[in-house]
Amino acid sequence: MMKMKNLLVGLTFSVFAATSLASSGLTGQVAPDFALKSSSGDNLRLSEYRGDVVMVNFWATWCGPCRQEMPLLDELYSRYERVGFSLLGVNIDDDSRKAMSMVSELGVSFPVLFDARKEVSKLYEVEAMPVTVLIDREGTVRYVHHGYKPGYEDKYLDQIRSLLRE
Repeated sequence: MMKMKNLLVGLTFSVFAATSLASSGLTGQVAPDFALKSSSGDNLRLSEYRGDVVMVNFWATWCGPCRQEMPLLDELYSRYERVGFSLLGVNIDDDSRKAMSMVSELGVSFPVLFDARKEVSKLYEVEAMPVTVLIDREGTVRYVHHGYKPGYEDKYLDQIRSLLRE
């Protein structure tokens, strides 16, 4: 029985450690490029934003913290877009109509992209919602945030300002 318990504890720790490493494994790496259809109907490619500080926010309509965070992200976007900050909201719902309904309801103005096949979220090792990735002007992932709690936007603001000054 003790052997089994130790095995389970070890296995749990290994899974947790692997998840933690995977989630931060992108930091310091060149951001994986992708192209997705946007809410405007155009395909948008991440590499086209090189030279800007880019936030990629993975979200879903069923995610309560995403709903709470999106208007705050939109404020950051509105405030810093003119000085070289871009925000791409990547929705992972199967039905883009649900996403568009939520975007309309919340009055979000940043570009929303649709990853219904979850290919981009796999590329970015997204395992829970929301995940927010900050990419510097050179295209390197600098920060990865998992989840959202009130106050995270202050951290985002500090990081965005710091990256814009570089």
